[in-house]
Amino acid sequence: MTSFTKNIVTIILNIPAGKVMTYGQVARLAGNRRAARQVVRVLHTMSRKYHLPWHRVVNREGNIALKEEEAFCEQKMNAEMEGILVSDDGNVDLSVYQVTDEEELKAKLEKENFS
Repeated sequence: MTSFTKNIVTIILNIPAGKVMTYGQVARLAGNRRAARQVVRVLHTMSRKYHLPWHRVVNREGNIALKEEEAFCEQKMNAEMEGILVSDDGNVDLSVYQVTDEEELKAKLEKENFS
């Protein structure tokens, strides 16, 4: 696993319950602000293996990006179980639920050998 991939996994594991981050936000914090698609790839291939809270990651507009109905409903349900309000069309209000204190998250990640 590359250090960038490890960083993505670590970041996603540390998104607090009841909060969300965007794919781009995770990519930037992991070290490459232009790698949002890599975050998608990691979520798709590693969520089960690393027990990633994949439901806490949304697109830059706050929308659930999954098109497949069952996965969309699962992400919506998991987010709502954590107290995140999700509209019927899958939108999350980023002004309310987005992780904004990245410094606190960075400090937490550095304790876990964040590179």
